[in-house]
Amino acid sequence: MGPRCGMRTTKCQLLVTSLCVMLLGLSIATLSTVTHYGLHFTLMSDISMESNSYRVIHHAAFYFGICLSMTLILAALLSSAATVRESQCLTAMGFFCFALAFCGLIPAACWRYTHSMEVEDSMMDVYDFVYEEVRRNTSSFRRHELTAIHEAFQCCGKHSPFGDTANVDRKTCPSGQVHDAGQDCLREIQDFLKKHMDFISMLLGITIGFMVYGMILTSFFWFSIHFSSNLDRKGKYILRKR
Repeated sequence: MGPRCGMRTTKCQLLVTSLCVMLLGLSIATLSTVTHYGLHFTLMSDISMESNSYRVIHHAAFYFGICLSMTLILAALLSSAATVRESQCLTAMGFFCFALAFCGLIPAACWRYTHSMEVEDSMMDVYDFVYEEVRRNTSSFRRHELTAIHEAFQCCGKHSPFGDTANVDRKTCPSGQVHDAGQDCLREIQDFLKKHMDFISMLLGITIGFMVYGMILTSFFWFSIHFSSNLDRKGKYILRKR
């Protein structure tokens, strides 16, 4: 009765974990889509120069997020099916998906903490480039891009050491927007990106925790099925007619 009770407990925990992992996979897919197609990010990606690394980071983050979300959803489906059918094969496949996602999450979390300044700098470099282009040469093309950035981030201009910026701000800032220290676009971009990266860090941390727990549960469940099937066969004999 003891092993069976332990297996039932493991099955309940594995089902709940699979549901949470499924929700995490959908959340990461949604976040990746918002990051890739959101107004703030697509605007900066379209404007960025080829020498700027932001466009590469922007696309790489989307594809990684989609692949990770698919792996999480697959792990959740396999674990749920293994729980219902008590299948060793499906349990092993679920463990493999949890391990695969874990191996992808650890480098992603490390990259987030070691390269967060690179993402921030590349995004602000895009704004600096467009702003200085408009300040030096008031072309309509760059002016429209700068106006779009100001409207998207609800900010106005920046403090430039290269000259007066009032003329540029008057032409490109949204109507009624007051230019002061609180509306500095570089600071607004920095704050916006920090909030987004903090949310990503929280989601990565929660997902890593569930991956470890999922690997422990699937391992325990696989051994439970293995020893349970051996105990069921023990002591059974087949009588054959002579």
